[in-house]
Amino acid sequence: MTQTLAPAPETDHAVGPGRSRRALRAVAIVSCVPYLSLKVAWIAGSHVGIPAGSTLLEHRASMAVANSVTVLMDTAVIVLALVLTRPWGLRVPAWLLAFPAWVATGLLAPLMAGFPIQLLVGALGGTLDTTDDGGEPFLHTWVYGVVYTGFIVQGLSLGALFVLYARDRWGGLWEGRVWELPVGVIGAAQRAIAVAAAVLALLPLTAHVLWACGGTAGLNTTRIADRTSDFHVMEVLSAVFLVMAVTGGFLLAFRRGRALPVKLPLALAWVGSAALVCWAGWLALATLTDMADGPTPLENYAYAGEMIVGILVACLGVHFLAERSASRNRRTA
Repeated sequence: MTQTLAPAPETDHAVGPGRSRRALRAVAIVSCVPYLSLKVAWIAGSHVGIPAGSTLLEHRASMAVANSVTVLMDTAVIVLALVLTRPWGLRVPAWLLAFPAWVATGLLAPLMAGFPIQLLVGALGGTLDTTDDGGEPFLHTWVYGVVYTGFIVQGLSLGALFVLYARDRWGGLWEGRVWELPVGVIGAAQRAIAVAAAVLALLPLTAHVLWACGGTAGLNTTRIADRTSDFHVMEVLSAVFLVMAVTGGFLLAFRRGRALPVKLPLALAWVGSAALVCWAGWLALATLTDMADGPTPLENYAYAGEMIVGILVACLGVHFLAERSASRNRRTA
């Protein structure tokens, strides 16, 4: 992909970021401070925000490892904000920038969508997920507000910076309408991948819809006992991201929705595939710690299915961008 994407044109952005981009960069960096401060404090042994009876205090080694990983992940947000707003960022290979941005999208999108909805549902009488076993609180309630608010601000500011950067560097790749897209030399393979993604999405989609509607098949006893409105919100969102990814891949592969702007199916494929791969992968990694019960076989199948679907749709998106870049290069040669 590094070889296929055209180099950035000379723009005012190449000289330096404008005022709005500097402001967005500052917001993105500052929004990382509360989360990083909490994580560093916990690694150092502080119990700030952790109730006395929390199971987090029973697994200090696992907690230290998990917190160290998340510190590195949130530090990457700061690095990404700098890459997107400094002149040298335009020289970063496309894959080296696009992949972290895609991962950030996948980790932040479910939180950005889920937390406000959870708060709304809670305000309407739902139950918040702040306990680890139906008894002692997992974290103090204020921690969730501070952390998730920071994530939302990070996602909005970093997303805006990436859109501006991508418009400057690769804006021509998603111009026009779907009807203007050529079928491509491997159109049949693209359609086969889109169909495979749709078929593989059926199992996790069915599972998430079942759990969102109150079904308990495939859930362990602890998960069943601890279900709250937060749980149901996230199950609905998991189903939504599956539909987004499959829809975006289908539109790109079959050139459907011909009057739609190209950026719409591409955005659906980008956000949907990222959320499936990164969020399902993150949930699956919970089994490597002692702080959560391991998922049941059905949950494992759902996570694996989501990740495979996300990878397939991401491949469609990458090929689409590479194909359009090669086509643009031929026209300008």
